[in-house]
Amino acid sequence: MIEIILDKINNPADLKDLSMKELVLLAGEVRGFLIESVAGTGGHLASNLGVVELTIALHYVFDTPEDKIVWDVGHQCYVHKLLTGRRGRFGSLRMLDGLSGFPKTRESEYDAFDTGHSSTALSAALGIAAARDIAGDKFNVIAVAGDGSMTGGMAYEALNHAGQRQDRNIICILNDNGMSISASVGALSGYLSGLRTKSSYLRVKKELRGFLEKIPRAGKHIDTFLLKSKVALKRMLVGGGIFHNLGFNYIGPLDGHDLHMLIRVLSRVRRMEGPILVHVHTVKGKGYKNAERAPYAYHGVGAFDVHTGQANSSGGNTYSDIFGQILCEMAEKNDKLTAITAAMPDGTGLWDFSKLYPNRSFDVGIAEGHAVTFAAGLAKQGLIPVFAVYSTFLQRGYDQILHDVCLQNLHVILAIDRAGIVGQDGETHQGLFDLSYLLHMPNMRVLCPKDGKELAGMLELAVNAPGPWAIRYPRGCPPGFNGITSETDIGKAELLLQGNGTVKPDIAVISLGAMAEHALNACKMLEREGIHPALYNARSAKPIDPEMLQALTGYKYIVTAEDNVRSGGFGENLLSRLVELTGGNPPAIRIIAFPDSFIPQGERGEIFSIYGMDGKGIFIKIKDFVKP
Repeated sequence: MIEIILDKINNPADLKDLSMKELVLLAGEVRGFLIESVAGTGGHLASNLGVVELTIALHYVFDTPEDKIVWDVGHQCYVHKLLTGRRGRFGSLRMLDGLSGFPKTRESEYDAFDTGHSSTALSAALGIAAARDIAGDKFNVIAVAGDGSMTGGMAYEALNHAGQRQDRNIICILNDNGMSISASVGALSGYLSGLRTKSSYLRVKKELRGFLEKIPRAGKHIDTFLLKSKVALKRMLVGGGIFHNLGFNYIGPLDGHDLHMLIRVLSRVRRMEGPILVHVHTVKGKGYKNAERAPYAYHGVGAFDVHTGQANSSGGNTYSDIFGQILCEMAEKNDKLTAITAAMPDGTGLWDFSKLYPNRSFDVGIAEGHAVTFAAGLAKQGLIPVFAVYSTFLQRGYDQILHDVCLQNLHVILAIDRAGIVGQDGETHQGLFDLSYLLHMPNMRVLCPKDGKELAGMLELAVNAPGPWAIRYPRGCPPGFNGITSETDIGKAELLLQGNGTVKPDIAVISLGAMAEHALNACKMLEREGIHPALYNARSAKPIDPEMLQALTGYKYIVTAEDNVRSGGFGENLLSRLVELTGGNPPAIRIIAFPDSFIPQGERGEIFSIYGMDGKGIFIKIKDFVKP
């Protein structure tokens, strides 16, 4: 489509020269641009279509970058990026060295804070506001929180803190679309829905506005005069109670797609003092029928056809799919099996389970710490909870895993999806740290499948044995191993290659989980060079198979490969065990892992190649390690 108005927007200051009619036209052009652009690159579509008018209104009313906007669930920042001079980079969205799909302070002065996870915006904004007040500055601080982020406990810690200081000016925009990634759940979602639909308030509000508009000249002044009265009326009719009682001046609910109203209200809010919460109701996927009908499907998408909505490519069953299928089959035979998700039944493969076994399925909202301790409570009463969660989000439950699960040695299973390199979501989403914090926890056992068959076997093992278990698996579809998988004990290491079959090799390669495919490719390259290593698939990161450990003491060289950071990972733990086993004289060892740094966005294959973690990279490292 042709963007007539959008072509004029190089920064937010350009918005202020537009008429209301032009702003409305701009909203339509922005939607068209986003749909076409994300269809080509993939990305977070539905959430951004829902905040078009809200973002335009914010940048029209406030003076960014002096005024600071902090985005919660940062994937709703595309419109913000489009209006702040980054339109020309949208073709590189989420690609290597390209435009990030999340706010990045190093990318633009308009991005006030890096946000990739949820429920953090108000805490960060409150800190910025406190620093502003100490310095004696006067700029505005606005936190834009999705309603899904309000299911996380950290948001309420910030609300509680903010409400203590009635002299601190801070604005929280609650973008309420009834969705987080999947449909929002819990009491808060019902509360917000009640605020949106309370008929008594909506009727009186409509009648009051109609009455004021009929009064010539004086109507506008009376409307301003009665603003506080309308707020009081609103509290009487629908409460706004939870926010009002926490010390916020509650305004709303507002139609998040009525640009004129948003600008009018935000212009008033800008002049108000103290903590303010503006409740805005939006439609996720607004303006693209496919996304409006299935906003969860268009939350995060790959490239797709704009007209049909169909993905440009499709693969086989993913690890998430396999996990969900196996769990459903096991639940049919085991009525103690329960499943927990933190607002992601679709992404983690639990959608079918939630429909087949609703009484044993729990969506706790974006509250990973709570999910872990909730699982501990279920286990304490004899149930078998499986918490399916992305690796990057499980980090939020560290204390709960350690104290509430491991300390009591409870039978809780952590199904850790998106472990290792996730790819285009970048630094905040890479699952490279879970091994490092799980391996040091007493009682915890950690399993890593190399393919879908092993994932099924490990899940069955964990369900049928007591104590805490973690099973970590990557994003995407599992590789095929052409019948190499043995039928040995799934908790034991598997010997995939055994040198040239005549002479015992003097080098052993130990791969963990998803690294088996890359390690196997590397070993085949080594064989063509006349080097014939043994290749083990470790399977269990903790405990490490004692039989494999004993066998490793007989090799001259040992190489480990894992999709985790090096520090505290599998390789370092295996080295520690070998030092003990050999009395301080272990074989020479090379640990192949990701560096202890934040890995940027890019295609998974690109990232593995750049960091020398694919077959070719591992081959080069091993060859260099064992050369005479």
